[in-house]
Amino acid sequence: MNTERIEKLRKEWEAEERIAHIHGWDFSHIHGRYEEEEDLPWDYKQIIDACRTDGMKLLDFDTGGGELLLSLGHPYENTAATEGYPPNVELCREKLLPLGIDFRACDDAANIPFADSSFDMIINRHGDFDPKETARLLKADGLFVTEQVGSENDRDLVKMVLPDVPKPFSDLELSVQKKKFEDAGLTVIRGEEAFRPIRFYDVGAFVWFARIIEWEFTGFSVEKCFDRLLGMQEEIDKNGFVEGTIHRYLIVAKKG
Repeated sequence: MNTERIEKLRKEWEAEERIAHIHGWDFSHIHGRYEEEEDLPWDYKQIIDACRTDGMKLLDFDTGGGELLLSLGHPYENTAATEGYPPNVELCREKLLPLGIDFRACDDAANIPFADSSFDMIINRHGDFDPKETARLLKADGLFVTEQVGSENDRDLVKMVLPDVPKPFSDLELSVQKKKFEDAGLTVIRGEEAFRPIRFYDVGAFVWFARIIEWEFTGFSVEKCFDRLLGMQEEIDKNGFVEGTIHRYLIVAKKG
C-alpha cells in the first residue's frame, strides 16, 4: 500500500472518528456499509406481538429513542418506558411524553420507578436488566421478553484492533442469565442463543461503529489502532469485507 493511499485512508478514518455520535439508536450513517442481525433464528418484534394484547400494561425498559416501542403500535395509555442515557432521555421526553406514554428517566435496572405488580409485559432489547426487579414489577402471569447482546459479541473484531481488551460483561450468556431469572422466581419459557456474522465493507464504517460501541472497543482510536486498521483494509481489498461474530440470546420469562 503506497504512502499516498495510506494518508488518504488516515484522513477518511479520522473524519469518521470525529463525527461518531448517535441519536436514539440510529445506525443509518453506516447503512449499506455493514451488515448484522440479518439472519437471527427469531424475530424479536414478532415474539412480542404474539404475546401482546392492547389491554396489557407494557413497559419498555432502556427504550433507546423509543424506535422499537413505537413500532409496536401499543395503546399509548397502556405504555410506559424508561431510558438512562442522557441524550436519549431528552429525545424520549420530546417524543414519547406528548403521546401520553408514561416515560421516566432511569439508569438503574435494580431501582425502576414504578410500583410493584405494575405491568403485564416488560420488554428490553439490548438494555440493562435485573431479574429480581423485573419480578417485582410484573403482575402474576406477566411476561418479560428480552433480546440481549452476549459476552462474546464482536470479540473477534475487538481482538483485531485491541488484542488486550478483556470482555466487558463476562456473565452475559444464556445459561448464566437463565439461572438468575429462575432464582428470582420467574420461569423461563423460552431461551435461545445465536452466533451470527457481522460484516464491514469499509474500514471507515468500522471506525464509526467502534467509537459508538465504546464499552466493547475500550480505548479505541484511529491513532492508537492505525496499523491494525490498515490490516483490516488489506483484508477488505482482498475479500470485499472484514467479518466478525455477533452473540445474541433471547429470554422469555413468566411470573407465576
